[in-house]
Amino acid sequence: MRIVLVGPPGAGKGTQAAFLAKNLAIPHIATGDLFRANMSQGTDLGRKAKEYMSAGQLVPDEITIGMAKDRMAQPDAANGFLLDGFPRNIAQAQALDAYLDETGRQLDAVLDLEVPEDEVVRRIAGRRICRNDSSHVFHVEYKAPATEGVCDVCGGELYQREDDREETVRKRLEVYHSETEPIIDHYKAQGLVTTISALGAVEEVTERAMNALKRD
Repeated sequence: MRIVLVGPPGAGKGTQAAFLAKNLAIPHIATGDLFRANMSQGTDLGRKAKEYMSAGQLVPDEITIGMAKDRMAQPDAANGFLLDGFPRNIAQAQALDAYLDETGRQLDAVLDLEVPEDEVVRRIAGRRICRNDSSHVFHVEYKAPATEGVCDVCGGELYQREDDREETVRKRLEVYHSETEPIIDHYKAQGLVTTISALGAVEEVTERAMNALKRD
C-alpha cells in the first residue's frame, strides 16, 4: 500500500506511522529522517539542505521533493510506503502526483488524523523534557513525574522547550492550516481521504486507521 499520513502537530503522526508501517510491512518515510540521512551521508541534496539550514533559511521544496523521490525509488519501497510529513504543501503534493504517474504507481489512501485545536495545544504545551536526557519525556497531565519538575528516571531538571510553548504551538497550527491543510482537499478530489479521530489510546487510533485501510 502507498499511504500519506497527514494531521496537525501533536496528532501523533510519528507514533501512528511507526505502528502502521510495521503492521503493513512497508517502510515509514518521514521527512525528518530523510534530511538526517542525506546530511549524514553527504549527498548532494543533503549538502544543499545543510547550506540553507545553516543560513537560517527554509529548505526549498525541490530539495525535499528530490529526497523523497530518491527514497521512494529504493527497493524496499517497491511494494508500498507510508509518507509522514511529506507532502507538506500543494506544490509537494503535485510533485508527488507527477512522480507516481511517471513511475506507474498511485496512492491507495490518505489518512487525515483529526484532533481538536485545544487538544493539540494541551498535548504539546504540557510536555516536559529532562535536561540530562531528552528521551525522558513527561507530561503535566498525561504522564506527570512523581515530583514536579524532577525527572523520575535520573533526577534531572524537567523543562519546557521553546517549541512547546503555547504561543509557538498556535503559530505552528496557523502554518499547518495555511500550508498543509489544503492538501487534504487536493486528495479529497481524488477520493483518497479518510478522516480518523486521533483521540484516545494509541492502540485505538491505530485500530481505526487499520480498519479504514481495510475498507479502502
